[in-house]
Amino acid sequence: MPVFDLIDLPPTGALLGLDLGEKTIGVAVSDATRSIASPLELIHKTRFTAEAERLFKLMDERRAGGIVIGLPVNMDGTEGVRCQSSRAFGRNLLRLRDIPIAFWDERMSSMAVNRMLIGEADVSRARRADLVDKAAAAWILQGALDRLKNAQP
Repeated sequence: MPVFDLIDLPPTGALLGLDLGEKTIGVAVSDATRSIASPLELIHKTRFTAEAERLFKLMDERRAGGIVIGLPVNMDGTEGVRCQSSRAFGRNLLRLRDIPIAFWDERMSSMAVNRMLIGEADVSRARRADLVDKAAAAWILQGALDRLKNAQP
């Protein structure tokens, strides 16, 4: 199975961003011009096939041309079990549908989102739990979008 880099994503069209948690998958989507990422949905994990079907439906509805999956790299740059799990998730998606997938280093995304929700948005702890995975997915996707924009000639 191929492992894609950001440059392997199609040059235009919306993208989905994923923050893979233990119990949920935060989903974000970009606009068609890839300027901004917005939180979209929180998928509660049940079984892989149902999760994949929901992601594919979201892709089709948004006409998304690819997926950016957050890769939880350790602070020292090494990849541990969580990275292996994220890569396996991507490989399993590819077994069901041939789609462009890229991985993006998500270090500090949840921490940054929590800090933003606490400090700037003053969101309660209960409400924050519902928002953090979707917001982290948007943070991950926005980082990838910014990188793609800066990499263009």
